[in-house]
Amino acid sequence: MDGTVLVADDDRTIRTVLTQALTRAGCKVHATSSLITLMRWVEEGKGDLVISDVVMPDGNGLEALPRIGKIRPDLPVIVISAQNTIMTAIQAAEAEAFDYLPKPFDLPDLMKRSARALDVKRRVPKPAPQAPREAGDDLPLVGRTAAMQALYRLVARVMNTDLPVLITGESGTGKSLIARAIHDFSDRRTMPFVVAQANDLVGMDGPSTLLSRARGGSLVFDEVADLDDEAQARIVRMLDMLGDNAPRIMATSQGNLAARMENGGFRQDLFYRLGGVTLHVPSLRERVDDIPLLADHFLARGERDFGQVRRLAPDARELVRGYSWPGNVRQLENTLKRLMVTASEPEITRAEVEAALGSLPLPEPMKGMGDADRLSASVARHLKRYFDLHGGSLPPPGVYTRILREVEAPLIEIALDATGGNQAKCADLLGINRNTLRKKITELDIQVTRRRKLM
Repeated sequence: MDGTVLVADDDRTIRTVLTQALTRAGCKVHATSSLITLMRWVEEGKGDLVISDVVMPDGNGLEALPRIGKIRPDLPVIVISAQNTIMTAIQAAEAEAFDYLPKPFDLPDLMKRSARALDVKRRVPKPAPQAPREAGDDLPLVGRTAAMQALYRLVARVMNTDLPVLITGESGTGKSLIARAIHDFSDRRTMPFVVAQANDLVGMDGPSTLLSRARGGSLVFDEVADLDDEAQARIVRMLDMLGDNAPRIMATSQGNLAARMENGGFRQDLFYRLGGVTLHVPSLRERVDDIPLLADHFLARGERDFGQVRRLAPDARELVRGYSWPGNVRQLENTLKRLMVTASEPEITRAEVEAALGSLPLPEPMKGMGDADRLSASVARHLKRYFDLHGGSLPPPGVYTRILREVEAPLIEIALDATGGNQAKCADLLGINRNTLRKKITELDIQVTRRRKLM
């Protein structure tokens, strides 16, 4: 690696580490804790690469990027930041940063990106770049894990393209938030954002009315896998007649559309029309280290909404981090909202978290289990771990109800999905009274989606 690197960061340790690593790699390094000094070096023509923090004592690194691009359009800038939200990635992309990494960063990864930046001449920035936008308080797209940071960078790359976007992920992961973020931070943000429902496709004028509503904005098909074959065919015909001023097409799906297509459950022609870019939103189980960050975010929002300061006790925080969260971010948010209201003291205890969850964390199924491994054996392992988590103490009273609830919810959800949301068929399948099923759906806060054939 050859060249001169300008490093700007107010953290002395980071400056030292980067200086040593880049020097060993063969680079010359100028390091500073001042944005003013960095800009002076840039204006003097020094440096072949800039590595800059965002928040500096005398300014904002992102806000300096347009000026750097104007003075030195061929000078690549790598942004590093401890502000681990989607907005940082979007702002870095809008300001024409060569690359963006969250703190704490992986040093070998940063060195590879630096080598690439020194080897590849930076593109001339677009004229008159817009000032970075402020992050919204209600955008819980927060995460410092590698999976979320990769998602943020991909969102930033695709948001101003015309490619259709398919957003996949489990229920409650924030697929609709990603779709909204792509719209709100794109060039189409002043145009309509329309979420299409099955009823919107009914009739001869349904698809054309949808396009008229969306105009040149964004049109999202939410949970597109739940639409029947006729609705899918209508979407295909609608997409084929797109012309000038067409909206950006996006779709969300919990299920694996490729697998459904192979099994005949989803139209092949629609699959390829929607899959220009596929974004996968990871479950909380795939980004455990983000759970405390999200918890703090929701508690801070609760303080604003309810006027009550709440914090998690250390053991309560560990329990929240270790829970499996089958409902993902939505379940985490709703649980913390309840705790904000029901907690008796400013510090939320582990017992209060247990009561709100209804059960303690259960581990994921073990991989490689054979067919002979019965459900009862798997449940027994989970229950043994449940009791072991308490050491020599007994769990709080009510174990029977909490465990049944943990099993009952997924059973009813899967049965409802298998019967297309038909509660009468589902009750018959489960062998329970229909009124009992309705009561359980309400108690367990289960979302029911009824799939019907469009006429």
